[in-house]
Amino acid sequence: MKVMDLTDDYKQLYFVCLEDWSDEIKEAGNHKEVWYDKMKDKVRVKLALDDDGEVGGMIQYIPIEHSFAEGEDMYFINCIWVHGHKKGRGNFQKKGLGKALLQAAETDVKARGAKGMVAWGVSLPFWMKASWFKKQGYTKVAKQTTRVLLWKAFSDDASPPKWIRQKKKPETSPGKVTITAFLNGWCPAQNLIFERARGAASEFGDKVLFREIDTSNREVFLEWGISDGIFIDGKEMSTGPPPSYEKIAKLIARRVKEL
Repeated sequence: MKVMDLTDDYKQLYFVCLEDWSDEIKEAGNHKEVWYDKMKDKVRVKLALDDDGEVGGMIQYIPIEHSFAEGEDMYFINCIWVHGHKKGRGNFQKKGLGKALLQAAETDVKARGAKGMVAWGVSLPFWMKASWFKKQGYTKVAKQTTRVLLWKAFSDDASPPKWIRQKKKPETSPGKVTITAFLNGWCPAQNLIFERARGAASEFGDKVLFREIDTSNREVFLEWGISDGIFIDGKEMSTGPPPSYEKIAKLIARRVKEL
């Protein structure tokens, strides 16, 4: 096993979160690449290669001041992902790649003077499991629905992080169904949902108003307190796991009929 920093040779693979085999991931567009170009001086990326030299895992983390949590002198893990699908690259899980990636990232940020590492996890057992981070020595700080905020302190004077809470509710437009789409760009899964919502909204012509809000702009994100999400007439749509194009279109159609 080998853990290495991202190089130009692997950037396209990183932009699709190791799923270069997937037709579905192509629906997400180039939003992650655009986000990376904006953040490349801040984002840190490491890849894990197995004994055969195949990339099986990745981790990306940024200074917490640029994340969707609040804190000081810490780094925030956007995601850690070890490829587990039988399709494409195959299943690399249960081989220690995740632990190796996390340890390498922690060593990296300690060398950069960070006082702690922050992560978010899911309370459900399917991806970015909060329970996995707890096993690696992380402590739960707060929870929003199924999202759990966790951290590991590296110094005694480190202060726990906080969620940045939603501050505004999207407005509606009289006589139209209003789709408000928040897009940060860091996550292909969220980018996929955004593209599906935009495409589905276009089917209904002037009955639907589609509003895009770019939260890669830090000031815009702090104004709303929302990083990614789709709101239909002010009500947030469930985005996990990513809903299909057809499901999103049906939700919009239901609201159009109510006009």
